[in-house]
Amino acid sequence: MNNHLEVWSQFELELAGSKSGNPFLDVTLSAVFTFQHRSIEVNGFYDGNGLYRVRFMPDTVGEWRYRTISNLDELDGITGSFICSPALPDNHGPVRVENTFHFAYTDGTPFYQVGTTCYVWNHQGDELETQTLDTLRTAPFNKLRMCVFPKDYLYNKNEPLYYPFERTENGSWDFTRFNPDYFHHLEQRVGDLLALGIEADIILFHPYDRWGFATMDRETDDLYLRYVVARLSAYRNVWWSMANEFDLMRQKSMADWDRFFRVVQENDPYQHLRSIHNCRGFYDHGKPWVTHQSIQHSDLPSTEHWRNQFRKPVVVDECCYEGNNPKGWGNITAQEMTHRFWEGTVRGGYVGHGETYLHPEDILWWSKGGVLHGQSPERIAFLRQIMEAGPAQGLEPVSDVAYPEYPAACKGDAYFLIYFGIKQPAEMTFTLPLNNHYTGEIIDTWAMTVTPWGQNLLGEFTAQLPGKPYIAVRFQKM
Repeated sequence: MNNHLEVWSQFELELAGSKSGNPFLDVTLSAVFTFQHRSIEVNGFYDGNGLYRVRFMPDTVGEWRYRTISNLDELDGITGSFICSPALPDNHGPVRVENTFHFAYTDGTPFYQVGTTCYVWNHQGDELETQTLDTLRTAPFNKLRMCVFPKDYLYNKNEPLYYPFERTENGSWDFTRFNPDYFHHLEQRVGDLLALGIEADIILFHPYDRWGFATMDRETDDLYLRYVVARLSAYRNVWWSMANEFDLMRQKSMADWDRFFRVVQENDPYQHLRSIHNCRGFYDHGKPWVTHQSIQHSDLPSTEHWRNQFRKPVVVDECCYEGNNPKGWGNITAQEMTHRFWEGTVRGGYVGHGETYLHPEDILWWSKGGVLHGQSPERIAFLRQIMEAGPAQGLEPVSDVAYPEYPAACKGDAYFLIYFGIKQPAEMTFTLPLNNHYTGEIIDTWAMTVTPWGQNLLGEFTAQLPGKPYIAVRFQKM
């Protein structure tokens, strides 16, 4: 137990109690954490072998006190305190929605989402999982989508090392008893991502299943959700995704998905970000428990429409994958992946990366991690640099500084970014505000270069362009 820790880190209370009966069902445990006039109640959980835990993420510097509440005498009424100190430089707190369409850490530091997908990297064993972490250490990604449950799908046929539930004597799952080893491993990997500064976008359900985890009944679903939230919510890098391709899970109704959101929302004292990912039909992102839009779609020009429709951040978490597998979703070029990132960004949203190059042992990044083989990640890293050097409040789409057919973004009258994509104009007339002077730069999104292009620009003017694709122009107030 830590009695001194930094803000937004994890305090853990470990308690010994009875193992009799079924502690997962029979024992209730929570703790009330108090700072001055504020009190926050946090659910605890049974961790096997007679051990119970309560995890808490303090958000304020100073002395916190706690008291446990339980129907088990030996766990009830336990009190204590700890001191919370200021955050260290690499700790900015959980990510929140900021300025309607964007994200920031709790301390106000902007968060420019540059995500990737490794659905079941955490089910591949230590050697491959360590290789994935080594790859992520130098990759540009600051968010990773990953599943709680194992996956059965193309290129995903291996058994996981652990299973989330215990088995009965006849070999079937006992859905009332969780396997703590399974969740210890999951927590380890979420913590590994935290150490790398990467957000863990936790996918709670998915349809690609041969074990019965996609077809659990209502009571089991809710028990599972409460357990996962109790275990993981004190990690500051957690985001909740109710599902990957929720609309392919035919056994679940829309009312079920609404309920899942509410269960997570009501049991997460920190209100981590919440979304749901689609295949064909969209969930209603306007519902109040949805914090941001997680979208699977290749139509990146629609990003601005989705923003306007629901007035929430848009993250196109799946825009197809760079790769060479025979499926249409898995064989776009690196140029196209980079293009889609730029298109979605300048349209005012955020985009997710994925890679599906064939491998003799079916080790595809999109599912199992390993190493990256494609050419888009370094270009995405370049885009991230452009984003981080831009307005802290995020970009807003506009159309009055270039021809309407070219996407453009700005921040007030201080910053303009125009992207030409696959088009290659050799000359163009621009219109900038008359009350300022601007510098101009040509950005080659594929060659990853920024070339000075003009000084003291204002009003309407005509200028030469490189006449090749994947070019952007940036104007900044002098």
